[in-house]
Amino acid sequence: MSENRAEILAGAAVLAAAIGFLVYATGGQGLTAAAGTYPLKASFRSVDGITPGSDVRLAGVKVGSITALTLNPETFFADASIAIDSKIQLPTDTAILISSEGLLGGNFVELVPGGAPDILAPGDEIEDTQGSVSLISLLMKFVSSGSSSGDKPADPVATAPDASTP
Repeated sequence: MSENRAEILAGAAVLAAAIGFLVYATGGQGLTAAAGTYPLKASFRSVDGITPGSDVRLAGVKVGSITALTLNPETFFADASIAIDSKIQLPTDTAILISSEGLLGGNFVELVPGGAPDILAPGDEIEDTQGSVSLISLLMKFVSSGSSSGDKPADPVATAPDASTP
């Protein structure tokens, strides 16, 4: 009987450790909006690489997170709900864009504040948005523009036979 109790306790300890590692690995992303935040909204053409819980950064510093992403059936844009730290007051002409941490890094949402005197209120929508840019499409444009520059017609003067030679 004591062997069964020891096995049950060992199994419970392993299960608790696994749950603890899972919570630590996800960082509690997307569970709830943090206290001391206010909501904002934005609509993007494309949100590739962004999920609920993704960082929202201002000058490289995390100031919020994405709380929800939904598809707007009327505009076919992705509507994002954002929780911003209540200490951060953003001007109404703030821009929001999806940026990449590098070639192998993940994506995050970047805020670029404007210079308007008015401040965004809780629940307002950020109008100036830029969706994610596909690295594959950029590479394809680069490759196709490089190949078209090599298709120039030959210079007729340089290829004409020399008249002075018999």
